[in-house]
Amino acid sequence: MATQTAPVRTSGRSAGAPKNGTTHRKNWLGGAFGWLWLLIVLVPVYWIVITSFKTSANYFGSNPMAPPASPTLANYQLVLENDFIRYFANSVIVTVGATVPAVLVSFMAAFAIVRGAGRWLKLVNSLFLMGLAIPLQATIIPIYLIMIRLGMYNSFGALILPSIAFAIPLTVLILSNFVRDVPNELFEAMRMDGSSEWGTMWRLAFPLTRPALVTVTIYQGLQIWNGFLLPLILTDRAEMRVLPLALWTFQGQYSVNIPAVLASVVLTTLPILVLYVVGRRQLLSGLTAGFSK
Repeated sequence: MATQTAPVRTSGRSAGAPKNGTTHRKNWLGGAFGWLWLLIVLVPVYWIVITSFKTSANYFGSNPMAPPASPTLANYQLVLENDFIRYFANSVIVTVGATVPAVLVSFMAAFAIVRGAGRWLKLVNSLFLMGLAIPLQATIIPIYLIMIRLGMYNSFGALILPSIAFAIPLTVLILSNFVRDVPNELFEAMRMDGSSEWGTMWRLAFPLTRPALVTVTIYQGLQIWNGFLLPLILTDRAEMRVLPLALWTFQGQYSVNIPAVLASVVLTTLPILVLYVVGRRQLLSGLTAGFSK
């Protein structure tokens, strides 16, 4: 007796096709805009770097976008000879002296706001949020008068204290959201183990919010490092200048030494670039943490 084989039904879908029937198409338009934006960003950086290796005569007498025919380090030597090390040290003192206290105070305030109970904590949180609406330019005259009365004019304290005050509101807002995302079960477990609120804050909340701490530290450090208005108003001595103000050193009455200014810009940017390279993983994880939920 002959056996009949049932016909094999094949679907129109190929073996390599996606199960949901969707196909992945390349976003050529988005890729083109991405490369265009990268080009727009890289062109000024390229111009700054190549110009810093040109002489003033070569800069004004040649194509600005052409590489230097005879690269020179004279501009960098000129910058280093004009008290660049002192200005660099001043910027480091102001940036570290303002960023570290601002981040630590903001972290403790964020922990108290999230974990604490009481109407006054909500009031404090509202005051921090109100601080985001006050621009630095609107308070520069009162800050100037306060520093004069306190005898702190032309001092690092005059630059550090206002920088801390303006860094705290945004830092508290960011850190509060991260502390709030820590599971409550972990806090309860620490409490059952006999840990105090102070120990819970530093042994539990602090390590778990490290990406946010690195993110706000880099952000606030960058803002303070590039600060111009406070050093301009609150200092008038050359030995108190920070790097943004040091660019005035290469500005004459009728001309500006553009290659030297750009060499100073390159040297000023290097510490921020190194800081980003060191903390880029923590920075990216802190910036994208909210998108993974």
